[in-house]
Amino acid sequence: MRSSVLPQALLFDLDGTLIDTAPDLAEATNRLREHHGLARLPYEVIRAQVSNGGSALVTLALELASDHPEHAVARQYLLERYAEVVADNSRVYPGLEAAIERWEAGKRGWGIVTNKPRLYAEPLVEALGLQPGVLVCADDLPVRKPDPEPLLFAARQLGVDAGKCWYVGDHRRDMEAADRAGMTAVAVRYGYIPDDEDIDDWPAVRWFDTSGSLAETLLASLAED
Repeated sequence: MRSSVLPQALLFDLDGTLIDTAPDLAEATNRLREHHGLARLPYEVIRAQVSNGGSALVTLALELASDHPEHAVARQYLLERYAEVVADNSRVYPGLEAAIERWEAGKRGWGIVTNKPRLYAEPLVEALGLQPGVLVCADDLPVRKPDPEPLLFAARQLGVDAGKCWYVGDHRRDMEAADRAGMTAVAVRYGYIPDDEDIDDWPAVRWFDTSGSLAETLLASLAED
């Protein structure tokens, strides 16, 4: 098991880990349904699918498989609606903003590695006033998580050895990427995790039930450091 002591750098997944983006993704999904004359879906139904990306939301909304001839047009409509509301109701999870402020004050690096395209990730992060030392998005490199390269690239940008980084995420692919990168894989249970997913089976080193408990651990470790 890799060390769980305070890392030199802290890297976060974005959706469902650092920021609760589900409200705005749900709104875009329901606007797609309304465009097709369908009733809005309950928020919780959409929330369970948001970590799987735009194509999964189109399938949920319209029951169109990814190879359906109308899928691509529907996905583009969804993304256009999402761009309109990208930061309307999305918020940093409770406790993490204060923890990051303390982290920055301690001159420790932090960043975000996400499979979200930069077109949506960058304005979202800016709207919420976050200033990560590195932001790696889906379209920045030829590969995405669970490939470890986006995490390794972020560590290089921060000038920190990968083995001295935590990567925090709410999906199996996050933990697989962290494990392959040689980072401490930190899983959070508060994210967008399907009911039938066994998070305890993920290749993680640490688990946190709430963003508050994660923030408390970071703050306590900083105080002791």
